[in-house]
Amino acid sequence: MWSRSRSSLSGCVAATIVWTGITMFPAQAADDFYRGRNVRVIISASAGGGYDTYARLVTNHMARFIRGEPRMVHQNMPGAGHRIAAGYLYTKAAHDGSVIGSVGQTLPRQQAIGEKGIQFDTRKFNWIGNPNEGNNLVVVWHTTGVKTIEDAKRKEVLIGGTGAGSITSTLPRVLNNVLGTKFRIIWGFRGGSAVNLAMLRGEVEGRGSLAWASLRGTKYEWYRDKKVNILVQVGLRKEKDLPDVPLLMDLARNEAERRVFRMISSDVSIGRPIVAPPDVPSDRVSLLRAAFDKTMKDSKFIAAAKKSRLDINPVSGSELQKIVEDVVSSPEEISKMMKAAMTKGELFKCTELVKDKKLCRSKKRKKKTN
Repeated sequence: MWSRSRSSLSGCVAATIVWTGITMFPAQAADDFYRGRNVRVIISASAGGGYDTYARLVTNHMARFIRGEPRMVHQNMPGAGHRIAAGYLYTKAAHDGSVIGSVGQTLPRQQAIGEKGIQFDTRKFNWIGNPNEGNNLVVVWHTTGVKTIEDAKRKEVLIGGTGAGSITSTLPRVLNNVLGTKFRIIWGFRGGSAVNLAMLRGEVEGRGSLAWASLRGTKYEWYRDKKVNILVQVGLRKEKDLPDVPLLMDLARNEAERRVFRMISSDVSIGRPIVAPPDVPSDRVSLLRAAFDKTMKDSKFIAAAKKSRLDINPVSGSELQKIVEDVVSSPEEISKMMKAAMTKGELFKCTELVKDKKLCRSKKRKKKTN
């Protein structure tokens, strides 16, 4: 009798414990996951550049808003235009929330146009947030004498780039193929910091892409002392500090070119993103996104960013997830035009790429009135 009662009671207690653990405290279980844990942060760029600076600052402060306050351990994994780190996060890293990272902003666009070497689906990453939606710049060293895109159509300029598929290499290639600039791209540098050093040594004469936030934050003296000439800014709207530098979209001569330039310009919304691998439990993704959002409003973080001259104009993880989905799912005709513009040595032949030939007609310039 007693034996049966005790057995029944034990079964009820066990059932209650299982039921309670599953149904009543899921958030607590997610929070406890990070207690006393190291979280690896894989950074897809070299040390000292914009990606690296943002990733370290953001994740170190994020740790304060994750219950258990894990220790962030950073590891730079540059190469192949951010694809090495992205591939590692996608296939090799633990998919339990103990590994997060920063990846290249151009990867969704590269996937959309079917570039070789994209061995992952960017839509399956869990996008945590982008700390700054800021423009990219094409810059050349002041000694070149090249001050505008028109100057770059007349004079060859050696441009340093990282991976063949990175924005540092693809943006000047697009300008060559669409607008007829004469950028000679020297790619293969291990990160933006290496390109910066090469410019100082005179080995190259410019960078195919440099974030305005990075220029202000890590090389402000170049801007202050006019060591670099900014030829164009890439974004959906001008930076308030650069009112006289043309937007890439402003250089389009017809609607087809405008659509290509707009697709490239959308990269800035992805910016310097923090991501988690695919298949991370949803409650942990929610914790990481909440920590990111709180960090962006935190006075200590904002003060630290200001001290480092880093702009903060965040995009949330849920917004990023939608942006990436939209980019990867771009209409075939736009992706086709984008791919042609980015192909090395291939001129952008508008009328051969679009069904609606009106897209290729030159825009009529408005006459100035006195």
